[in-house]
Amino acid sequence: MQPLGGEADYFSFFRLPRRLGLDPAQLEKQFHDLSWKLHPDRFHQAGDYERSLSLERTAVLNDAYRTLRDPVSRVEYLLRLEGVRKDGEVKQQAPADLLEEVFELNEYLEELRAAKSAGGDARALDDLRHRLEKTRAAFQEKLDAVLAELTAQFSAWDERGDRAALVRLSEILNRHSYIRNLVRNVTEELES
Repeated sequence: MQPLGGEADYFSFFRLPRRLGLDPAQLEKQFHDLSWKLHPDRFHQAGDYERSLSLERTAVLNDAYRTLRDPVSRVEYLLRLEGVRKDGEVKQQAPADLLEEVFELNEYLEELRAAKSAGGDARALDDLRHRLEKTRAAFQEKLDAVLAELTAQFSAWDERGDRAALVRLSEILNRHSYIRNLVRNVTEELES
């Protein structure tokens, strides 16, 4: 067993092309095959070095599989590999077409917080929660649509492999991240 080279990425680790449109069944099969080959139990009689390599590769395998099986994580990873994004970089700017809805959502959230802290009457709290539930559902629909748009763009990268495709994927991913955070914030407020 050889140590991983610095040039190894998750796609090459799975012996897959650097594409976004991966076959989930093929990825899972590769994962199980590699899991069996690299499992530390297979190296219990090997030396310390080989056991250590097995543990290292198994950890990389698990991280790689977790990243590549999720479409959003796969795009984020590819954008980092291609130098379009840095680790953890996300632009949190409200998309222009959502500004009015985001403003309204923030007003509802503030009203709910104020009503909770003031011990507002149950009917008013229920009304605010109902409005927030409807707003959250609308944003969840937008989130689903953005995810569909993101996956529809996979072929642009897979077929052309050009920078314009990566820039577009990054823009869509920013929109997805922003809306996902809105949905998460509303959910947390409703559950508190």
